[in-house]
Order: sequence, then C-alpha cells, then structure tokens
Amino acid sequence: MLKSMTGYGRHEEIVDGKKIMVEIKSVNHRYADYNIRVPRHLGFLEEKVRNYAASYITRGKVDIYIAVESYDEADKDVLLNEAVAKSYLQALYSLRDKFNLKDDISVMSVARNPDIFKTERREEDQDAIWQSVKTVMDMSMADFVAMRSREGERIEKDLRERIAYMEELAKKVDERSPQTVSEYKEKLYTKMKELLEDKDIDETRILTEVAIFADKVAVNEETVRLASHFVEFYSILDSSAPAGRKLDFLIQEINRETNTIGSKASDVEIAKIVVTLKGEIEKLREQIQNIE
Repeated sequence: MLKSMTGYGRHEEIVDGKKIMVEIKSVNHRYADYNIRVPRHLGFLEEKVRNYAASYITRGKVDIYIAVESYDEADKDVLLNEAVAKSYLQALYSLRDKFNLKDDISVMSVARNPDIFKTERREEDQDAIWQSVKTVMDMSMADFVAMRSREGERIEKDLRERIAYMEELAKKVDERSPQTVSEYKEKLYTKMKELLEDKDIDETRILTEVAIFADKVAVNEETVRLASHFVEFYSILDSSAPAGRKLDFLIQEINRETNTIGSKASDVEIAKIVVTLKGEIEKLREQIQNIE
C-alpha cells in the first residue's frame, strides 16, 4: 500500500501529572528531513523522537512539535538563597539599630522578600518522561499514518488507472507499427508505377527499401520494454515497502522508451498516441512526487 508524504496528527493528554501535546505534520521532500522542537529543559528527547519518527517515516519534510506542561509541583525544589537572606537580615538589623525601631523581625516578615527563595527544577527521570511523551506520540503518529495511508490509497487508485490506460496506448502502437510498413510498401509501389509508367518495377529494390524502412521505424523492442515497465510498476504498487523513489526511477525509464518511439514514428497515428502517452507520464510524475 502506498503512503502519501502529506500527513498530520495531533494529540494532547495528561500523563503522569504532565500535560503533553504532540503535533506531527509532513509535506513532500526528496529525502527524509526532520525538524523537531522540544522544551529546552527536555533536550534529551530530540534524539529519541527522531529515532522514533524514522521508524515510521522514510521520506518527507517532517515537523514534530512537543510541549510538556507539569501539573505536579513535586518536580520543583524551593531553596533558600542564603547570601541574599544574610544580606537582607543585616540590612534589617542596621535599620532597627540606627533608628531605634521595635524589633519585630520574624521568619514571616523576612520570607516576604521574593529574593530570599529560589526555585529549581528537580532532576527528572529521563526514561519516565520519554515513556509519557511516547504514549501521546503513539496517538499522534497513529492519526498521522492513517492520513498518509488514506492519501496514498487515492493516489494509488489514480496511478493504476493511468498505467492501465497507458498499457492500452502501448498496445495500439504495437498493433499500428506493422501497418505503417504495409502502407509504406503500397505507397512506394504506387509512386514507382507513376514514375516508371508501363516499365517493369524492380521488386528487389522495393523489398530492400521496405526492409530499410521497417528497421528504421520498428518499435517492437520499445513496446516490449514498456510492457515490462508496466508489470514492474504494478509489482511496486503491490509491495508494502516505500515506493516513491522506485516509481520515480521507473517513470523516467517509461519516458525514455516513449521518447524513442516518438523519434522513430513517421506515422501520424503513432505520433498522436506518443503525445497522449507523454501527457499521462507527466501526470504520473506529479503524483509520484507525493509518494513516500
């Protein structure tokens, strides 16, 4: 089954006292390009997220945004800033003594100064955090992959229809090619009769000219290779492996054979078919650019 490179998935859940949001989106890109944003204090997550994403996504420009908000204050420590507290108390004592003020200095009065205490984030269990993030990421990735699969199904249906149509066109070329030789032979006979009037026509010369023409316009090799490419195209579509690069290469080969047929064709009908084939090839190429 084909997968599109376009996808989106987003989930937000509270896991182990943390509100976690994971958003994944991707667009077309020639290779795999991951842009991952995580909270600064959780930088260790980036590599884990990258490896996780790579197990699901092999091609595309992928943006992954992760937000983690703690609902549990237990992961923070409140510490006394002793230097500030000491300096603050000395200033209070100096104020008391200098102006002969009532000594009502207490813990609560000192604690009102916001600089007395500082809050530090407690060192967190990285494995536990990753498991919490992964829980939400699994949900987002499931939606993301499902969207890419739905897009891929629509693209695959279109590709199969176009390849089937191209197979019919290639068969018409194969059927028409021998007729062009017969028509050329008849035209050559007619022309020779007009030129020679009642004189005898050199049959050997006619057959030689026809053989040269037939060899020049023969496209059997090209149509056989086209048929082989179409079979391989279906085989890739039926595979579960990423198909974008393979199909991109194969469409180049199909285009090459079509161009060769066009360069050999001296027949108007075959030339028209080649133009139609090339139009279908361009439509295929556009669709393939969105396949993983």
